[in-house]
Amino acid sequence: MPELGRLITAMVTPIAADGAVDYGNAKRLALALLDSGSDGLVVAGTTGESATLSHAEKLRLFEEVKGAVGDRGAVIGNTGTYNTAESVELTREAERTGIDGLLAVTPYYNKPTQEGLERHFTAIAEATSLPLILYNVPGRTSVNMAAETTVRLSHVGNIVGIKEAGGDLQQVSRIIEGAAPGFRVWSGADEHTLAIVQAGGYGAISVISHLAGRQVAAMIEDAIAGRDAEAAATHERLLSLVSALFLVTNPIPLKFALNQLGFPAGGVRLPLCGPDASTGDQIMAEVCKHRIDLPVTV
Repeated sequence: MPELGRLITAMVTPIAADGAVDYGNAKRLALALLDSGSDGLVVAGTTGESATLSHAEKLRLFEEVKGAVGDRGAVIGNTGTYNTAESVELTREAERTGIDGLLAVTPYYNKPTQEGLERHFTAIAEATSLPLILYNVPGRTSVNMAAETTVRLSHVGNIVGIKEAGGDLQQVSRIIEGAAPGFRVWSGADEHTLAIVQAGGYGAISVISHLAGRQVAAMIEDAIAGRDAEAAATHERLLSLVSALFLVTNPIPLKFALNQLGFPAGGVRLPLCGPDASTGDQIMAEVCKHRIDLPVTV
């Protein structure tokens, strides 16, 4: 299995003033994230506003970001949708862009059964030779993929791990204990990263790593090395930043913060919209208390 990284940033998609994807700043952001602690990037995921990106925009993002990054870090494209046939086709097209791996979210809105989830992900995996990361985020999709389903999927050859954002640490432990050898669990919720890594998880697919990448990477390294006090101190220090970046729907606060700090991330696409003045003030009041690892001069 190719090395996809312990700290992977779920990257925002910069948007230009005219509402188009800003591919130039997407490439600059990708390089800046790798310079500030990230091992790899998820492109066009939830934080990347996948729901309002066209297939053509996603494919071009995959290609342009990978072209900019080269071998410096893994680029993982999100190809999961609520439509299995559509996901399979997008997956096949994505492989041709040269990216290193794929991420696929549990289907949203139509609420499949556990059997449906298993068949959905198996179909996507069979459509590609790339490593595939599952993504369980019931707060977004209204369906939880049970540990037993994930364990069964872990035996599909190129399904290499899961981004777990369900908030159930017992479920995470059952996956870690029962999955096929080499199957990796990445935390999909920044507030749970330390606990998941200490339970045997591999790393994180993170949002706050946009701003605190070196700090999150150090926390993961400390946890793996058994330096529990150091890891806990970093975790406690960053919790208030996590809260600020989720005051309203992600990625609204993060994009607002990036713009205020000097990186041109642009706005969010409708039906998302920017924060009101009070929320914006709360976001930046907290952000300004923290060391920012991202180089923000463009």
